[in-house]
Amino acid sequence: MDTKILKATTKGQITLPAKWRRQFDTDQYIVSEKNGVLEVKPLKIEHSKKDIKEYTVFDAIRDNQGKGIDAEDLVSILEDLS
Repeated sequence: MDTKILKATTKGQITLPAKWRRQFDTDQYIVSEKNGVLEVKPLKIEHSKKDIKEYTVFDAIRDNQGKGIDAEDLVSILEDLS
């Protein structure tokens, strides 16, 4: 298990090292906080491009007064689409 110290930019962004990104066939990740620890997990939803029908699943302003949605709720919605 590798451990790295990552520095956030002034916008609060961090970069995952390329070595880690190459290990997963995705460019999407779920980040959650549990007991003061941040947990980063790769998100891989398997679909062929011809199976994907594009439409808005969630609109923060329309659906949640601009507050957003928990990542776990979004993943659940996306999994239900498959």
